[in-house]
Amino acid sequence: MFSQDQELHARSLSTSECRGRDKTDSSVSPKLPLDSAQVHYYRNTHMHDGRLPLLVHPSSGVPIYRQIMDQLRALMASGRLRAGDLLPSVRQLSAELEVNMMTVSKAFARLEQDGLVERIRGTGMRVREQQPQGSVADRQEQLRDHGTALVTQGRQLSLTDDQILSAVKSLLREHRP
Repeated sequence: MFSQDQELHARSLSTSECRGRDKTDSSVSPKLPLDSAQVHYYRNTHMHDGRLPLLVHPSSGVPIYRQIMDQLRALMASGRLRAGDLLPSVRQLSAELEVNMMTVSKAFARLEQDGLVERIRGTGMRVREQQPQGSVADRQEQLRDHGTALVTQGRQLSLTDDQILSAVKSLLREHRP
């Protein structure tokens, strides 16, 4: 969940700073940053009117197309978007996020180049089945950098090896596919 400071900060953002709000109800507070406890999605067999929990911050310094890509990648990695799920149309998502259609199109095109989604003529973009890239040793090496940061932070918090391992095991249980 989010700390009170994060919730207060998210609620205090103006619509010019935080897009992706429901246009019909101005009393609704803006969506908080992506959290697996708050993510809702629909299992698709066709285009749907369901909203993806995406949020863009134009003033963040990160290009908007990149924010969209990163959040879609996170939804795929967490299993919230599964192979076969259809993404909303470019027009639908751009209207929801209040961004230019070319921005959403660029994000979708980059995801397609990366092999994460495929264009289905007459239907839209569909999430592809993900095949691991590289050997197990290569993938473990990529993970090692993140593990180093985790261990360093655990040490800074004065946690023992067993406490750090317990936290990692807990995360693994929470994120089982």
